[in-house]
Amino acid sequence: MNYYVDVLKKYAVFSGRARRQEFWMFFLLNLGVSIVVGIIDTVIGANSILSGLYSLAVLLPFLGLAVRRLHDTDKSAWWLLLYLVPFLGWIALIVIWALPGNAQPNKYGSNPKVLAA
Repeated sequence: MNYYVDVLKKYAVFSGRARRQEFWMFFLLNLGVSIVVGIIDTVIGANSILSGLYSLAVLLPFLGLAVRRLHDTDKSAWWLLLYLVPFLGWIALIVIWALPGNAQPNKYGSNPKVLAA
C-alpha cells in the first residue's frame, strides 16, 4: 500500500527516477482500485461518473511515475508520446517500463534501488 500512497504524495514530481517495483505495484493497485470503483459505479448506476473522477484523479500521479520510470531507464519523458501510437506504441512503452533501470547514476539522478536499500 505504501507504493500507492507514495506515488500519490509525489503527484507532480516529474524529476528523478522510479524503480520497476514502485511502478508495477502502483499499476497493479491502481488497476484493482479501478475495478472496484467500476463495480461500485455499475451497482449504484452512476453512469461511469465515479470511474471518470477516479481516472482523472490518478492521471497526473501516473504520468509523473511513468516519466520517472523512463528516467530510470535513461530515457526522456518524450518517450511517453509512444502512447499515441496504437498497439505498437503501447507495447513499446510496456517493454521499456519492464526493463531494468541503470545501475549507475545517470543524468536524471542516482539509482533509486541503492537509495531504498
